[in-house]
Amino acid sequence: MSIKNIKNNEVQKKIEFYCTYQERSHKEVTEKLFKMGLKKNTIDEILSNLIQNNFINEARFASSYTSGKFRIKLWGKKRIKYGLKNHNVSDYNIESALNQIRDEDYEKTLNHLTKKILNSCGKENLNKKKLKLFAALKYRGWESELIYRQMKKIDKV
Repeated sequence: MSIKNIKNNEVQKKIEFYCTYQERSHKEVTEKLFKMGLKKNTIDEILSNLIQNNFINEARFASSYTSGKFRIKLWGKKRIKYGLKNHNVSDYNIESALNQIRDEDYEKTLNHLTKKILNSCGKENLNKKKLKLFAALKYRGWESELIYRQMKKIDKV
């Protein structure tokens, strides 16, 4: 076995461990391999092996990313979609992953986040609270129409 094959075998094992530690996108793995100083044809070969052996899977990555960002970071669909596009995930897999978020869970999370933000505002006046709420929800990628609906609920309270 040549030194090149031994080196590629070691890299393959390292990158397999990297992929089993947490779900990775094709982009993340490719960047990692480039940082290791590998050439494009070697990277393509390793990526092909990773895909064939199910170490990387775009649909599984999109689903995992969406679930984590929604449940843990409380991100809205717009920010999740932007993040997945940043990972070069296909539109089909993005839509499929976003469709896994149930509407009632989405609404419940938005209500929870709204209460949390409003509680952090303390005794500020209503307009300041609304501004902070809008900015915080917009930053987290929640849709404008949903934010405005939450703001109208504040008026009724």
